[in-house]
Amino acid sequence: MSNSTDQSLLSKLPSQNAEPLWTVMHSMVKPLPSPRAVPSIWRYNDIHALLLEAGRTGPAEKAERRVLMLVNPKLDAPFTTDTLYAGLQLINPGEVAPAHRHRSFAIRFIIEGSGAFTAVGGNKVYMEPGDLILTPKWQWHDHGHEGDAPMIWLDGLDLPLYHKLPVHFAEPYTEPSYPSKPVVDSPLRFPWAQMKAKLDASSANFSLEEYHDVATGGHISFTIGAMALRISKGSKISPKRDTCSFIFHVIEGHGKTTILGNDRSNGETVAWSKGDTFAVPAWNHITHDVATSGGDAYLFILTDKPLLENLDMYLLDSTQS
Repeated sequence: MSNSTDQSLLSKLPSQNAEPLWTVMHSMVKPLPSPRAVPSIWRYNDIHALLLEAGRTGPAEKAERRVLMLVNPKLDAPFTTDTLYAGLQLINPGEVAPAHRHRSFAIRFIIEGSGAFTAVGGNKVYMEPGDLILTPKWQWHDHGHEGDAPMIWLDGLDLPLYHKLPVHFAEPYTEPSYPSKPVVDSPLRFPWAQMKAKLDASSANFSLEEYHDVATGGHISFTIGAMALRISKGSKISPKRDTCSFIFHVIEGHGKTTILGNDRSNGETVAWSKGDTFAVPAWNHITHDVATSGGDAYLFILTDKPLLENLDMYLLDSTQS
């Protein structure tokens, strides 16, 4: 096809709402995974100060929205990675985040404070630092705080998916709180003490444990997975890269993570310590290096692996030694 013929054809297509695939094939079907997100880190000391300021200046009526979204520098909210959203939420003593339900799946990883609860489907689950709390899709839930100091947790949701699947919405409950009663044991709460004991049971220089749905034994949801990682002080680990993206939250310890792209060039090293949160996009080489000073490092990990597995899109790099 000559250039003039090609241009003549192209000029006729817009009126038919048609476009030629051959002009964009190289950008739509790439030779390797190509996430838009970039490695990013959010320092807890910096975000913490801003959260406390928001807690002082924002009225209680805005408690439901007192969240600082962790937005990837190359994307817009709500993208922390291409498929995962994270934010840091604060609730003050005496406040109630009004009850609602939504189509997205959510997790809460508790960072600091005591005396707050999440009520899900009529069960009031109290939260302590290190706990993982699940909020399944379309369950009435609210947050309240009966303690005496601000409570902060990490929110994780699958919100980015709904930019391509525009079927997400939230429904407010008719009252601020959904009727609920306290429960001692809940399949939606994973205490940190139990998870830490599993991690510490291994004598290896690292241990990785997944959080499992209590009823099925599988991933905690169809779209989001969660894990906890322990790395011994002075140790370095390099897990095989895969098509997952990750959000890491540092529970204890300090170290650094080196993140390299497809050709292992233009790498980035992020130094992290307790409270920090950092994002790693898909198909990156990762090396975690824990400092020799201090103790072992413990990290909470949010991942999109369940989504990729359920769509048959998960791939482990078989070429990596």
